[in-house]
Amino acid sequence: MALTPDDVVTKQFQHVRFKEGFDPDEVDDFLDEIVVEWRKTIAENEELKAKVAALESGESAPAAPVAEAPQAEEPVVTEVPAPAPAPAAAADNGAAPAAQSAGIIELAQRLHDEHVAEGKAQRDQLISEAQAQAASIVAEAEKQGREERARLEKERTTLEGRITELRNFERDYRSQLRTYIEGQLRDLDTAGSSSGSTPVSAIGL
Repeated sequence: MALTPDDVVTKQFQHVRFKEGFDPDEVDDFLDEIVVEWRKTIAENEELKAKVAALESGESAPAAPVAEAPQAEEPVVTEVPAPAPAPAAAADNGAAPAAQSAGIIELAQRLHDEHVAEGKAQRDQLISEAQAQAASIVAEAEKQGREERARLEKERTTLEGRITELRNFERDYRSQLRTYIEGQLRDLDTAGSSSGSTPVSAIGL
């Protein structure tokens, strides 16, 4: 089936499921069809141009009027210009495929531009979403870091308070222990002094 400009205009591409846009393979296949038809059009155009050139050079002039030339020269004169309208018709026929190929090229270029623009838009959207997600992750990490530092600072304050309490307890305990030992030593000294000054008869010897 020959490809027409209407086919290019009305062509519908299937949307893919997991991302927006057209299926690249389907677009490439359709562009391949356009290229094939375009090449055929160019070949037909070249063939028509060759026919026009041949007609203009007089190679395709009909031979029948030459056989009737001895009767009168007017028919020869009238028969020679007869092919003149043919180049105009051929030129018209050649202009139509050229215009058709130009329209196909323009539509293909527009389709390509739209596809590229859509790809750029998707790229920018993905970059924007990635940047927003990265910013959210960084903000969440900073928040967790602040909360963790606050928790550690609170624990450090609690531990420092506990250490201070233990040091005070140790100091008080050492002071009380020293006082107690010193008291016991004084008691022993007092008891020793008292026993040394007691008479022998007082202890029954």
